[in-house]
Amino acid sequence: MSVTIGEAARLSGVSAKMIRYYEETGLLGPAERTASGYCVYGESDLHALRFVRRARDLGFSMAEIADLLALWRDRSRASAAVKGLALAHVADLRRRIGELEAMARTLETLAERCCGDGRPDCPILDDLAGRQ
Repeated sequence: MSVTIGEAARLSGVSAKMIRYYEETGLLGPAERTASGYCVYGESDLHALRFVRRARDLGFSMAEIADLLALWRDRSRASAAVKGLALAHVADLRRRIGELEAMARTLETLAERCCGDGRPDCPILDDLAGRQ
């Protein structure tokens, strides 16, 4: 089965623009070409695109996805390497969640201190300007 880039995009959930980007960056190999020069994608390409899409949905970076793809393609790899990458990503996500929660608390506190009336005084803007 060979499909065009548009069909590959539809079947994988990855836009044609992103498919081209993944090829340019080396995350995916170059597509095969027909005699008339059109890019065509096979079943293995579609599997890789779905893999990348799912990894992106889980928040992995492009570098992490490249590592995961290499591990996925290496059938002799130890699952411990995959688990290590996943757990490192979980730790990073938890750190980022903590940072986002702290930002939300700060903004909530600033919003509580803001009267939200017709006066120009605003603790939110004062904080952003460094004039707490």
